[in-house]
Amino acid sequence: MTPSNELRLLPWSGPDDKPCYLSADSTNGYLSRLADNTEEIQLGLGAELLAHALDVLADVDSDPEELRLLATDLTGALRDAVRVATSRGHRLPRSTHPAREGLPVHIR
Repeated sequence: MTPSNELRLLPWSGPDDKPCYLSADSTNGYLSRLADNTEEIQLGLGAELLAHALDVLADVDSDPEELRLLATDLTGALRDAVRVATSRGHRLPRSTHPAREGLPVHIR
């Protein structure tokens, strides 16, 4: 199983856009490495799209269709980034730091 004994949320969707999960004993397996590489590519493409978005938004002559396409692409990139962050957050070791004691569960 994964280090925290949980399933790993993978950076792609299955049928009907449902999440895909991986249960593995090692983080060096083929699917784990493929997921790591896919996350890296998704985040890199998101950064490139953000730079492009800044250019498009700075151009006062951008037409509505271009802005709509940009919004669609940014939505997909944000969805990917949230999935990557969620997956990586679940794989972080749980902290029992004293400063966190007494905090509501949703803040921990």
